[in-house]
Amino acid sequence: MSTEFDLFINGEWVSTEDKLKVKDKYSQQVYATVSKAGEGEVDKAISGAEEAFHSKQLSPYERYEILKKVSEQLLEDKEDFAQVLVAEAGKPLKQARTEVERAAQTFEVSAEEAKRISGHGVPVDAVPGSENRMAYTVRVPVGVVGAITPFNFPINLVAHKIGPALAAGNAAVLKPASATPVSALKLAELFQKAGLPAGLLNVVVGSGSVVGKQMQEDARISTYTFTGSAEVGLKIKQNTGLNKLILELGNNSPVIIHKDADIDKAASVLATASFAFAGQTCITPQRLYVHRDVRKDFQEKLVEQIKDIKVGNPSDEQTVVGPMIDKEEAKRAQDWVEEAKESAATVVTGGSRSGAVYEPTLLTDVEKDMKVVKDEVFAPVVSILEYENLDACIDELNESPYGLQGGIFTKDLDTAFHAARRVQVGGLMINDSSQYRVDLMPYGGVKDSGWGKEGPKYSIEEMTEERLVVLNLDG
Repeated sequence: MSTEFDLFINGEWVSTEDKLKVKDKYSQQVYATVSKAGEGEVDKAISGAEEAFHSKQLSPYERYEILKKVSEQLLEDKEDFAQVLVAEAGKPLKQARTEVERAAQTFEVSAEEAKRISGHGVPVDAVPGSENRMAYTVRVPVGVVGAITPFNFPINLVAHKIGPALAAGNAAVLKPASATPVSALKLAELFQKAGLPAGLLNVVVGSGSVVGKQMQEDARISTYTFTGSAEVGLKIKQNTGLNKLILELGNNSPVIIHKDADIDKAASVLATASFAFAGQTCITPQRLYVHRDVRKDFQEKLVEQIKDIKVGNPSDEQTVVGPMIDKEEAKRAQDWVEEAKESAATVVTGGSRSGAVYEPTLLTDVEKDMKVVKDEVFAPVVSILEYENLDACIDELNESPYGLQGGIFTKDLDTAFHAARRVQVGGLMINDSSQYRVDLMPYGGVKDSGWGKEGPKYSIEEMTEERLVVLNLDG
């Protein structure tokens, strides 16, 4: 029996005739029915946001209070939200609980940052002729923020967009992924209960080609924040003109395992990071560059770790790899692996699919032009590439158009710092996987992995504008 959810527009719950059926990703049964927004609902959401921004401004402390209440309530409702993630996203239960906890932290940090927004003094009096002037800057909200979020972190990536947007004093219109809209609508309920004025948060559900496109073409939205593929990110850039953008896009994370690495640690860390949530994260390790001297030892230890990973029902406390977001994506991953095999790649372990569940898969004998290496696989598929010279390895991994995060395992500081200077990524993790992220850190990529930073403090800078104020003391 499914549950029904409505859109959240200008402080009201709005039902529409057009419905979206949200499936349980493991059972494939209908889990929830959600109203879909049409042109009229999207227009009302943006109008409500614009009017609320101009008429219902909150003080920094009021923003803090609301965001803190949402954070606290989210923790109280952790199990409920975790079960939503298990159903609509297919996220294993332990990972789902962790995501809810992280989202609560993201809202808490956003709440704190609401009280820290500030400008700085500008020494204009140091210029001849301006001795009797003083100047300073203030940061002001941009207005209406349009947020478009993906399926893989349906609560925490919403928190990373809505938290900073509201903390900065903006209004927001959110379009969650059609595969996972329920958690976003339940978050809207928490904001309503926390006392957020009507219109400052709106949630509209529908396809990117309809709802997303209308949002992108509406001049009343001044800043867009999007997480998703590089292809869609490019379309958003083309559709939004001179508006501000925060784009968190694709990746095919490289991790180097150097000859002096702690092989046991590297194998353990990478076995966990590479397959969590079926590899469906932007910073999942995908390309493992392993030095020739330790390749055999590392591969054996990694395979041992992979074989211990429990695959199957995400409701099981012990499951690490559940279903992918749908059968089509699992089939795509399988096709990519088969294509690599036809070009001489070896499947060391895994390679089998059952419906939407794809086994953790390790490939060797791959080439850099194979899809499983050069593209974003976004599946529980990892490839080992052997290298001998570190600089040649870095040159090769830098050929990728992506550059979100990467990692290197080494005991030598000079090697670590050398890699930090040369590897073209937004963040390099030393003696850790590319997947390391805490929610207060700056997070963003280079090249086709996007631009702009997430992390509440850094998103607030993106979602505000700096205004200069000059005082003429002669006047």
